[in-house]
Order: sequence, then structure tokens, then C-alpha cells
Amino acid sequence: MTDEKQDLDIATLLVHEGERRGKPAARSVSTPIYASSTFTYDSMAEIDQVFAGEKPGYVYTRHGNPTVTALEDALRSVEGGAVSCAYSSGMAAIHAALFACELTPGATVLASQDLYGATTNLLLTVFGSFGIKTVTADFSDLDEVRAKASETKPRVLIAETISNPLLKICDIAACAEIARTAGARLIIDNTFASPYLCRPLEHGADIVVHSATKYLGGHGDAIGGVVISRDEVDRAALVGVMKLVGGVLSVWEAHEILRGLKTLALRMDRHCENAGALAARMQNHSRVGRVYGGLPVHGCIAALRAVDQSRRRLHQRAASRYGFASRPVTGAPPAVGNHGWTGSDLSRHRERE
Repeated sequence: MTDEKQDLDIATLLVHEGERRGKPAARSVSTPIYASSTFTYDSMAEIDQVFAGEKPGYVYTRHGNPTVTALEDALRSVEGGAVSCAYSSGMAAIHAALFACELTPGATVLASQDLYGATTNLLLTVFGSFGIKTVTADFSDLDEVRAKASETKPRVLIAETISNPLLKICDIAACAEIARTAGARLIIDNTFASPYLCRPLEHGADIVVHSATKYLGGHGDAIGGVVISRDEVDRAALVGVMKLVGGVLSVWEAHEILRGLKTLALRMDRHCENAGALAARMQNHSRVGRVYGGLPVHGCIAALRAVDQSRRRLHQRAASRYGFASRPVTGAPPAVGNHGWTGSDLSRHRERE
């Protein structure tokens, strides 16, 4: 021990020993968890440069963290976007995406009537309180969407690749064309499809949102959300919401979700195979009145194939991937509406792992 350290009290040594070691010569094979709220530099001048954005780096984890950046970079690359920003939940991500579209009092959002309930509540209660109007439409009926877009002149169209929970399919390319004609931006929540089965930016969407809590993380042990935009110009708004509203993704959650991404392809393939086998079994069961998304390929799944023709696996597997709806036959088969099923029709199944 050096003379300098010998002069230090044990309490001081306990606090500071082992800190601020130099970078190891070897590189980590996995992304480290940077569990630090703040970062330091050799001089205050350098800190000021990083804080002002004049030099790359990190100062305060609410503004950015290397572990979170690794996740953002991965999803930006996978979705084919220009900018990506991670948040503490899927709802925080939806909020940020809407905010980035510069909604002002008097603006209109044209939303799918089948959106996740919390997203609808966000539009009606939070954005609604600022004078932003939300109009809904059945996004599987393109004529209705086109007519309402022409009538209301929305600033934003928002839908889900596969709606939660009704599992209706959005024709992203067609909705993108409607949005462009109306001078609006198209936000697509791609949570249920994941980028493995569909990449909405390739089909004209402006912004993609994920609840990373679901398939991206994949293990039920992390909550998070991500926004990916096709335009670099959205960076300032997306990062600004993260910094000022404070819905920052934890580095621990970022690490878990990043780890989940590594098995996304394997898990999605197995999801498809499991649901396909189960749907085929149910298709011919004497006590099942209807299988939603059954075999052969259901029409709405064919529409999803059109959304992302580059993936042939959608033709083979996605017909039954997104769940199926069934109910016991107690006389005549159950009547169904435009959705193909009602809430009581949904039958859960346990997947093979």
C-alpha cells in the first residue's frame, strides 16, 4: 500500500477503493451493465462539452446510458430506422411518439378503434385535455379510414400491426398512402408482430413503437418501450421527452431486453409452430365451433403477408401464430361479428418451451 493510501481512514478506503479502474485490455463479449447514475471526465471543460452535445459521451443516465444506447442501436438497426429511443414502458413510448408528431390544440388524431385500451385512454384523457381530438375508425376497412382522413384532416394516424386484443391486421402500406394524402404521419405499434415478422418502416410507416415487455424481452422479467423513427429530425423531440418527462428505461431492464432480442427469432418461430399445431388440432375438434385464423390461411393473415411479403414464413406459419379463438359448440356454431369473435371466445393455450 502506498504511503498516500496508508494515511486514509478505513471508511474512506471502503468507499473509494476499486473505483474508476481503467478499461480492461480485453473486450466484453456481452454488453456490460453500466449501473451508474453519473459519469465523470478528466476536466470540467470536457463534462461541459458532453453535456452541451458538442462531444459524444454520457454525463447523467436520465440523459443517456451506454447499456440503454446498445438496446436503442440494436432496435434501430433491426427496424431499419434513423433514430431510436428507449423508455420505461410501452405507454411511455406511445406518449413520446405522439408528442414527436407536434400535436397542438385543435389537432386531430385518427386512431384505430381496436387500439390497446390504455393507448385509447391516453389519447382521450391526456392529449384530449390539451384540446387534441381523437377520431376512431376500423382500420381493416380502408374506405372508412380514407373517408375519415379526408373529413377530419388528421395530424396523425395510429394503428397496430396486429391489434390488441382483437388481432385485426392493418394494411400498413395502404394506411401510409392515406396518411401521406392527408398530410399526416403514421404511427404503428408493432408489439404483437415484432420486427422478426414485420418491419413497418419498410411499408411506409413514419414511426414504429414497441412495448418491449412482450416479445422483445420475452421472459416476463422486464418492462420497457422503444420508439423508432425513419427521420433523424425526430431525435430532438424523442430525446427531449425522455429527459424532461423522465420515463427513462432502467439499465437493468435494458440489459434484460437486449438479452431477449438474441433469442427473438427462435422464440417467434416456436410461437408460430405451437399455435399452428394447436389450431390444426382445434380445427377438427367436434366441440369447437370456430377457430380464428384457422387453416388454410385466413384472409386477415393473408393481408399481413401482404404487409411484409419479404418473409415467406408468414405464408407458412403466421396463419395461426397470433392466437386463435374458440368456444365449445352448444347447439349452433356461435355467431360472430366483423371481428370474428367476442371477448368470451378467446381460449388461452400453454406453449411448448
